[in-house]
Amino acid sequence: MNRTTLSLIAGVTALAAVTGFAALNGPDAGGAGPAKAAAQLPVERTTLVCPAPSSSDIADTSYTSFTPVTKGADSAGKAQLQAATEESGTATGGTPGAGKGQGKGKTDGARKKAPKPVLDPKAPGTPASGDTSGADAPALIGTAEGRFAPGWTMQATTQVAAGTGRGLLGVDCTAPDTEFWFPGASTAADRSDYVHLTNPDDSAAVVDIELYGKDGAVKSTVGEGITVAPHSSEPVLLSTLADTPQQDLTVHVIVRSGRVGAAVQALDDKLGGDWLAASTDPAAGLVLPGIPKDATSVRLIAFTPADSDADLKVRLASPSGLITPAGHETVHIKGGMTTAVDLGDVTRGEAGSLVLTPSSQSVPVVAAVRVVRGKSGSQETAFIPATAPVETRATSTGNSAKGATLSLTAPTAGAEVRVTASAGSGGGTAVSKTYTIKAGTTQDIAPPVPSGLKGTYALTVERLSGGPVYGSRTLTATKEGVPGFTVQNLPDDRGTVAVPQADQDLSILQR
Repeated sequence: MNRTTLSLIAGVTALAAVTGFAALNGPDAGGAGPAKAAAQLPVERTTLVCPAPSSSDIADTSYTSFTPVTKGADSAGKAQLQAATEESGTATGGTPGAGKGQGKGKTDGARKKAPKPVLDPKAPGTPASGDTSGADAPALIGTAEGRFAPGWTMQATTQVAAGTGRGLLGVDCTAPDTEFWFPGASTAADRSDYVHLTNPDDSAAVVDIELYGKDGAVKSTVGEGITVAPHSSEPVLLSTLADTPQQDLTVHVIVRSGRVGAAVQALDDKLGGDWLAASTDPAAGLVLPGIPKDATSVRLIAFTPADSDADLKVRLASPSGLITPAGHETVHIKGGMTTAVDLGDVTRGEAGSLVLTPSSQSVPVVAAVRVVRGKSGSQETAFIPATAPVETRATSTGNSAKGATLSLTAPTAGAEVRVTASAGSGGGTAVSKTYTIKAGTTQDIAPPVPSGLKGTYALTVERLSGGPVYGSRTLTATKEGVPGFTVQNLPDDRGTVAVPQADQDLSILQR
């Protein structure tokens, strides 16, 4: 998803226009020379949105915020977090998503001002944290400028001891965008799945939600033209958009006007719950990194928006190399239909990442896996969608001294990465360590911990050399005897942007 870099983009546009003028009218009689390489400059503004974390009265949520130190970033700046000004009041019942013009039909009594969580982002390189509890925690809208903008990362981590969706739920706050794909959602009787839509802007956003099951598109007009008011969040219960329950669905969020942040909260009566983040954009080949080595059940859900079918090779990047799971060598995905395959305990006690590649023609696909850990009666669920690689740098927040695992995979060529543990939110000294990831393997890493750690800390992964690297971070925690886990991917933070350089001194234009 694209980070918001409006001020820098405007500057780039202006610079490009001026550069063109200089090239055509400069004093060099020989004409313009070869174009210079674009410079990578830090972004100047980033917007992130976090969905409301839970509808449970016994939920405890911690927010963490972190900006890595970026060379060349502005020395000034700030990061602000605000609660969504209006909450719909439909997260625990009612009919969210009840047709066109949603948001206008609710009564004034259903809207309320939401309290702002205590979270004060500090200087880059030092994380900030804040806690809240209960069902009133709001969606958050955050903006970072100047030195806080490049690579700004936020997460909400929630523990729920009992009830539907109990366990550990984690979600990265995301940049607003205009399209999202969520394979792995459900409207089955034992699931309560909501897609949370958060609008950070001053004008209303209009959103369509499409559902695709095993037989194709789910016919319904209820998900069309959903209005999300400015600076507000809408939880939409997916079962209100379909007439009959379906076990496996792909959710497609399309924004007609404006932009939103989107995430799916998947809550199961027996298997706990977690957040389902958006899959990376449809592509012919996908990587789903960091399946826990003790997973007892792995279910692959895939979808192609193309008219033609897709045939994919399924391989597991293990600690020793790429292997083909017996009985699951390939998966066939019909065009416009959601396909689900139970892979069982595919990792067999070792770290693993799924690598999907086309076996014939290239057809764009989105995918995610639902992972179950634990034994009957104390099982918990998490989701791992396909993700983009760490091109330069990626960060995860909310880590503690125990309970964090970093999974890195290099599916095509070996790579060297540096992992930096930041200072703690309450004190400590940052430390770094370098790792080599062999081609075709996944490596589970007990991440470095800052010396003298107090509070939580961030992990920043930088690719130093070699081929593409994909990663995820798993958190585990036990609350009142219930084991929980959650997995967040590590896509590139896009903390810099390429800016064209002028061929010559533009000061002539000021004469």
